[in-house]
Formats: sequence, structure tokens, C-alpha cells
Amino acid sequence: MKKILVVLLAAQALLVSVATAQKAGIQFRTSPIAAVFQEARRTGKPVFVEIFSPTCHVCESFIPTLADARVGKFYNGKFISTKLDIGLPSTRAFLDSRRLFVPSLPLFLYFDPQQNLMHFALSNNSTDEVIRHGTNALNPQVRSQTMKSRYQQGEQSPNFLIDYAMLGRVTKDTVANIAAMNDYARQQSPSTFANQTNWLALQKLVLDHENPMFQYMLSHLDQYRKAYGAEPTRQVAENILMSSLYSGRGAQFPIGKILDVRQGLVKIGIDPKVAANRTLLPEVNAYFRAKQTAKAVDRMDDQVSANQLSVPEYLYISRLFNRSSPDATDAPTVVKWINKALALKPSAKEQADLYTELATAYRRSGKTDDAQKAAQKARGLGVSR
Repeated sequence: MKKILVVLLAAQALLVSVATAQKAGIQFRTSPIAAVFQEARRTGKPVFVEIFSPTCHVCESFIPTLADARVGKFYNGKFISTKLDIGLPSTRAFLDSRRLFVPSLPLFLYFDPQQNLMHFALSNNSTDEVIRHGTNALNPQVRSQTMKSRYQQGEQSPNFLIDYAMLGRVTKDTVANIAAMNDYARQQSPSTFANQTNWLALQKLVLDHENPMFQYMLSHLDQYRKAYGAEPTRQVAENILMSSLYSGRGAQFPIGKILDVRQGLVKIGIDPKVAANRTLLPEVNAYFRAKQTAKAVDRMDDQVSANQLSVPEYLYISRLFNRSSPDATDAPTVVKWINKALALKPSAKEQADLYTELATAYRRSGKTDDAQKAAQKARGLGVSR
């Protein structure tokens, strides 16, 4: 009985200790984020937001730090604070509304009362570091909000460029990220490209396959495989290649750059057929932009010949060419694709859609009678056009 009493008293003491720490630490508001900013506007205080996940062990390790009395005294006096679970739709909606990306957890975000991002931090887990980030957020000379102007004015220290590149990731400013990381790479000696610091930069920051550090990596894959492992090396290289291809900038790549990405994927060990599938649509769209319809047709027709397409896939590529091709020279090939799809015995709805695309292809090529017949078939299947 005495032993049970000791255990209960110890548990009670622990609960009191945790409650005291929580009270002494940062007072996180639990109200919706809109209400938090309303309070911020009323008080004139900026807002501190911790983006976390309850399943993130690193986030859990920060709980005692954020509950520290010294941290609480600083943040409770300077900020209105809240924490948002990255897994909740409301959190994702808030981040999307501010065009923010979360590269890792926990992420500290600091806003003015009007929801403008002042500062961000990926912090080490210490009271001094957490307080330092809050102090920087309050200082117009050093906070993230001023990084772009400081960069434009010539600030080029390696640590600054790393921070500015990460800001580019957080704010989805790919142009800023690429510029900062290219400047950073030019400062590094090639002999340091594969060191631990620059390996982390490749993992977390580089989004451009033309970055000098990545080009070095692509030419020295065995060096990275030996130092960091074959699978991590492949994953990092693949992420950079695909991030480059599917960025806003990548959407305007000429065909040569897209083929460079495709060759890079093969070089790191991606099956050539898989690599070709991944770059198919960017290649076709690049040919469209260059008004090279014949090459776009050849590229897609090779894909059709090498694969067994489904009806929805035939419908997709037919629509793509009917709507995006710069001229009508592709129309006979589109007709061929649609007839292949019709031979697969599609549903009535799919047949109607296919005949509609067939009518469009005939119309584009000047075959008015054939276009009218195809449109009539589409209408006969119960789809009004």
C-alpha cells in the first residue's frame, strides 16, 4: 500500500510539474487561425506559428523547450502564438492561402497582424536558439522579410545564401532559390562539392538540374554512392531532376533541356522506358511551343506503339493534340488513335467523347462531311455537342 502511495504521489508531482511548465512556457492559442490574427490586430503584436505534426518525433522533442519558462516569458510578451497540425485540412488551407511550403518539421513562421510573413526558422532544439529566432523576427535588419532586398544589394555570404535559398523554398519562389543556390555553388570549390554540408544542400535546397553542384554529382555518382549510399544518392538526384522538370520554369524548357533531364534519369539508374514516360508530356509540349508538330506527333506515336493504351489514355492524348497542336498536320494521326480506342469496345459515354474528338480532328483537317458524321454519332450516343 505504501509503495502504491509513493507511485501516486510521484505521478501527481509529475503532472503538477508538466502543468507548471506548460503555464510557464509559450501560451499557444487554440482558437482558429483567423481569430488568432484578429487578436493580433487588436493588440498590435505579431503572430508566431509552429507548424508541427503529432507523429513527428522531432516536433515532440521541442515540447520541453517551448514549455521553458524563459522561452515562454519572451514569446508571451512579444507574440500571439499558435500551433497548427500539418495534417489538418485547415492548416493546409492556411498555408496554401499564403503560398507557403513546409520543407521539414517543425517549421516556425512569424507573421505581422495582417498575415504577411516576416520571418521563418528551422530551429535547433535549444532555448537560446528558439529565443534567437523570435528576436530576429522582430528585427527588420535581419529577418527573412528583408532577404530579397539584401540579396539584390549584394549580400553574398554562404550562410545568407543558404538561408535565402530556403526562404525561396518556403515561399515557393523557385527563381530566388535557384539564383541563391547557383551563387552559393560558384563560391564553393569543386573539391568541396561532395562534403557533408553540400550534400545536405543537395538534399534540401537544390531544385535546378543545371546547378554546378548537381552537375558535378551527376558526373561523380560513384563518389556520392560510396559516401552516402546508393539509394540516397539516387533519391536526391531523382528529386532534383524531377523538381527541375516540373517547376514553373521547367514548363518553358526547350526540348534540349528536357532531354538532358531524361538522360540524367537514365544515368542515375531509372529504367529508360520509365524515364521516357516521365518526360513524355513535357517533350510534346516543348515541340508544340517550338511549332514542331511533326516531332510532337512522332514522339507521341512512338509512345502509342510501344505501349498498350487504355481508352481514357487515347482520349487524353487526342484532346491534347486537338486543343494544343499549333497546326492541323497531326489530325490524321489523331484519327488513327481514336479508331484504335473505338476498337477497344469503350462504354457509351467514352464512345461519345471519342466521336466528339474525332469530329474535332476531321474539322481541323477540313473534312467537314466526316466531322458532321462523327458529331452525329456522338449525339446519337446521348451526348449533346
